[in-house]
Amino acid sequence: MAQNNIKKTIVLCGILCAMIISGCANRQQYVPLYDTVNVVENTVIDENSVPIFPKKAALTTDTAQRFALDLPKRCSVNWDNQSVVTVVPEEKIEIVRLNTGDALPDLKVSDYDFKRMYVKDALEKLLEDTDISVIEDQATFEKISGTISTSSLADAVELMAKLGRVYYSYDAEFGEIHLTGNGKWMIKMPKDETMIMAILDAMRGADVRNLLVNWQDKTVVFEGNYQTEREVSKIIADVGSKKYVLAWDIDVYRVYPKTDNPIVWMNMLPAFGENNIRMSIPGVVGRALVVSPEINTKTLQEFISQQANMVLVSQGTFAIPNGWQSRFDIGQCGKEDRLETDLIIGATGTYGNYGGYKKIDAKIVLSTTNGELSSFKIPSNVGDNYVIVGIPTHSFVTTPETLISPFAELVVFMSPRLISIVDADNSSKTLSGDELRDFLNQ
Repeated sequence: MAQNNIKKTIVLCGILCAMIISGCANRQQYVPLYDTVNVVENTVIDENSVPIFPKKAALTTDTAQRFALDLPKRCSVNWDNQSVVTVVPEEKIEIVRLNTGDALPDLKVSDYDFKRMYVKDALEKLLEDTDISVIEDQATFEKISGTISTSSLADAVELMAKLGRVYYSYDAEFGEIHLTGNGKWMIKMPKDETMIMAILDAMRGADVRNLLVNWQDKTVVFEGNYQTEREVSKIIADVGSKKYVLAWDIDVYRVYPKTDNPIVWMNMLPAFGENNIRMSIPGVVGRALVVSPEINTKTLQEFISQQANMVLVSQGTFAIPNGWQSRFDIGQCGKEDRLETDLIIGATGTYGNYGGYKKIDAKIVLSTTNGELSSFKIPSNVGDNYVIVGIPTHSFVTTPETLISPFAELVVFMSPRLISIVDADNSSKTLSGDELRDFLNQ
C-alpha cells in the first residue's frame, strides 16, 4: 500500500510539473516581441511609443526667418525676355516722419538765445511761462547754441531738435513735449518695382535694417537715429537727381569636370571667336571675362557641357542707384544645403563717361563671412556680360576632407542692365534696335 501511495504521489507531482511547465510555455507566447529597439538619449523608443523631444528655446524657425515677399522678384530671371535698357518715368520719392504727435500751440517766439545747453534745458527755458512740460524718453547728450529772432513755436522747437539731433512729439492732452533719439519714417516709393529694389538695396548697403515694405501701396517704413535719417535722405535725394539705375541678372553655377583635369577656359576663344571675348581681368582668386551678348546663359552652358557637368546653385537679380553699392546673397536665392550659400556678390557701379566712352564702370566683390574672396574692376559697354571663372569650390569647404573634386569651381554669369529715368511725360518702355543704338550714342 505504501508503495502504491508513493507511486501515486510521484505521478501527481509529475502531472503538476507538466501543467506548470505547459502554463509557463503558454504564458511566454503572450510576451510582446520587438523587432527593433531604438535608444535615444537613454530613452527606449518602440513603435508604440510617443516620441519625446528636448525643449527648445523660443526662436524663429529657419524657414520662417527666410520668408520675404521680395524673394520671388529677386530670385528669378527671365533670360528669354531680358531688356538691356529700360526707360521709366521720373516719380517723386517722399520721406515722411511718423509719430509726430499733435500740433503745437500757435505761439510766437522772439529774441530767444541759448548757449551750450542740452535740448531739454533749452526747451524748458523757452517754455517756462507756459503749461507745456518737456520729457526725455531717451537721454540726449548734444549741447546746442543759437538765437531765434522771431518764429512760431513749432518752427523754434523743430530747429532746436535738429540742432540737438533728437526728435520730438507733442501730446496736447497732457501738454507734454517728448524727446527721443530715435525716429520712425515712411518712404513713398515710385511704382516701378526695380526702382523700389534699387532703393531698398541702397538702404541695406548703408546698413539700414528692419525695413517694413508694403508692396501693395509701395511704401517702406524704417526706424533709426539722426544718422540713419541723413543716410536715407541722401539716398532719396541722390536717386531723385540721378538719371540711371544699374541692375544685374545673375546665374551662379557649380561646375564638375568630367575628367580629372580642370576646365580649359582658353577653349572659349576658338568656340566663340576672339571678337566675343572683350576683356580678361584677373583677381586674387579667379578671373572675370567681359564677353559679348553672343555669350549668354544658353551658349555658356553648351560650352561648359562639353567638358563638365554643372548645377545651378542660385539665380536672381539686384539693382543699385547710379554710383551706389548693393549686394546679392547667394543663400537667399539658393538651396540652403549648398556649400556656396555663404557667398555674397557685392557691386558698386556708375554709368557715364569713361575716357570718352559711355560705359558701365563696376567693381564686383565676392566675399563670405570670413572676408573678401576676390574682386574685379570691370568697365563694360551696355549689352556686354560678365563671366567669372576659376573660383575653387574648395573655397567653401569647411571640413578637412571632402568628396568634391579639387577641380570643381564656381562660375558666375552676370548680365548688366541699365534703367534710364526720364521726364514723367514719357511712358515706360524698353529700347531695342535703332532706338537702343540712338540711346547709346546720345
